[in-house]
Amino acid sequence: MYTRVLEAPSRSFFLFGPRATGKSTWLGQHFAAARSFDLLDSALRLRLLRDAAAFAMMVQAEPRGSWIVVDEIQLVPTLLGECHRLMEKGGYRFAMTGSSTRKLRRGGGNLLAGRASLRHLYPLTGQEIDGEVEIAERIELGCLPQVVTAEDRGTKLDILEAYALTYLREEIQAEALVRDLGAFARFLEVAALANAQVTNVSAIARDAGVQRPTVQGYFEVLTDTLVATLLPAWRPRARIKEQAHPKFYWFDSGVARAMSGRLRTPCEREERGHLFETYVLHELRAHNDYARLGGALSYWRTASGVEVDFVWSRGKENVAIEVKSSPVWKREYGAGLAALAEAAPLTACYGVYGGKERLVDGKLKVLPVTEFLDRLYAGKILD
Repeated sequence: MYTRVLEAPSRSFFLFGPRATGKSTWLGQHFAAARSFDLLDSALRLRLLRDAAAFAMMVQAEPRGSWIVVDEIQLVPTLLGECHRLMEKGGYRFAMTGSSTRKLRRGGGNLLAGRASLRHLYPLTGQEIDGEVEIAERIELGCLPQVVTAEDRGTKLDILEAYALTYLREEIQAEALVRDLGAFARFLEVAALANAQVTNVSAIARDAGVQRPTVQGYFEVLTDTLVATLLPAWRPRARIKEQAHPKFYWFDSGVARAMSGRLRTPCEREERGHLFETYVLHELRAHNDYARLGGALSYWRTASGVEVDFVWSRGKENVAIEVKSSPVWKREYGAGLAALAEAAPLTACYGVYGGKERLVDGKLKVLPVTEFLDRLYAGKILD
């Protein structure tokens, strides 16, 4: 059992995160005494789908102002209306989890119009693992709690493969999020190979054998179910023509390998580079949210292919980060950072790599990934 960094809010909140990131466990730790509704329980779910008013009656049996836990609320989105009413009239506080925002956004009254805070739970971070798992394993197998705590590598691979199948069966098929499950499965395999790359919808549509508008809809499904993120392009007011298309990332490097079907094959150099990048993005996203920094993450790329992996922006602060899995940092790795520094004002520039030496090249600070993460958690990278 790992202690999670995420703190419990004092007011009603939504806790979003992909399946198996530990939302239910976290709720059990922080709200053990609360009345709980687990909507994965099919009997309870069917009862409340038929009669949402029964939910209100059960909640009102609790003292006014009590905490109420509703796990996987997207399975019965009509409960949002009851939660809203009970918050207003009874002072009840709700902890509501979800592994998909799709149905909630479409039928949830704009997620209670700001009456509930938003929180996100990610796979385990290096801060939470505290060095108990080698960085190389985190990059290759990811950081889902069940994977991290599994006893041996074979079990870890089994869990990740099952995750991919469960996602298709329970998140996609059971919720009828797509019409053609076979086409979506082909898209998943192609999209997995496009991890950490600029999205090329036309190429993915061609390789998966589906129409371009369908692929665009599939990307929405991935982001709505929180298993992927589309990292936007940063476009400062510069004279350089910049890339406008987002980059696609799976939420976890181990899941990325599972979706591609390459878990049991050797991790090649190019793939490792993409996984390394995916892992660093996971750490940046988690820290930005958990520390409530309020910044935005993006990437920068010119039409000629000069690129910087990540840019964290907040107000006038712009922190640029280039990530390389190589154990040796080459000076040319900083070319994108130098180009960006000429095009836009930067607060700081960092190189993150797989080596062991701390380096400095002008304003560029190059750090081993473990030292970079230690500084990140200490508030010395994004602050």
